[in-house]
Amino acid sequence: MSLVKRVLGKWYDVSYIRVPFEIFFVILPIAFAIRTFGFGLYQVPTGSMETTLLVGERFFADKASYWIRKPQRGEIIAFNIPTYEYSSNPLVNLWQRYASWNVTNWTKRVIGIPGDHVKGVIEDGHPVVYLNGKKLDELAHLNKYPLIPLWTRPPYEQGRSNLRREWHTRTFVPGVPYDKQPYYKIDPHLVILDPENGEPLPLIYPGTPYASGVDIFDVRLGENQYWVMGDNRLGSGDSRDWGPLDGKLIHGRIVFRIWSMDTSESWWIFDLLRNPLEFWRKIRWSRCCQFVY
Repeated sequence: MSLVKRVLGKWYDVSYIRVPFEIFFVILPIAFAIRTFGFGLYQVPTGSMETTLLVGERFFADKASYWIRKPQRGEIIAFNIPTYEYSSNPLVNLWQRYASWNVTNWTKRVIGIPGDHVKGVIEDGHPVVYLNGKKLDELAHLNKYPLIPLWTRPPYEQGRSNLRREWHTRTFVPGVPYDKQPYYKIDPHLVILDPENGEPLPLIYPGTPYASGVDIFDVRLGENQYWVMGDNRLGSGDSRDWGPLDGKLIHGRIVFRIWSMDTSESWWIFDLLRNPLEFWRKIRWSRCCQFVY
């Protein structure tokens, strides 16, 4: 006799009672456990990992491996936002880290692991990272293209919010028209113009130090601490801003790109309903179904 039948007793044969019971108390808990501790599906919300990961891409993450071993240098990981104020209550803390809608997930690359000495300096006008006294060769994965500053919404749609316009950056390949860009199609109305001459603001080229000095750091990682950074260094908020990452916040390792679409929507169905024809043009077909490193 199944567990469900034992619990329901004589009500087991009443389908409109048995089926919902099985869904909510058997199937969903099993699915939640697999989704939480086995694997995860993640969406890229920002451009901090360009051009390895782009906004609008969905990824498969391996969570099971980190129950057996610790994250390694060079791996791309998914983790809970480290600047959130987590509860000291164990049960609430567990809920916040694995089920709460208020806690978002970020993705970065592991630079240093527990026990490592990570140091950032400026050499010949460029940021450089040293790991345990050796200069890191990061050219293989860092974003090699400049960034273009863009408004989140066109100025004419922002109304009274003009005093606090939201803006972001996107990877831009010089010499390529806005509508032919390989990573993001650029809307000319969103390009931020210099108020003095009406021309687009200068591109932000890689290898430029942050004016705030966050590229200069010297940290020895303690137990269960990780130093993580985005591949898009000038467009990433990472350990340079908020320090070492607590290992208990790490969920899994990003291993496979399932889907790639040039959109900032959380749900692709909204793009499809809004403009069915343009929807198919937004898909980056060449970036779908790929392993990532």
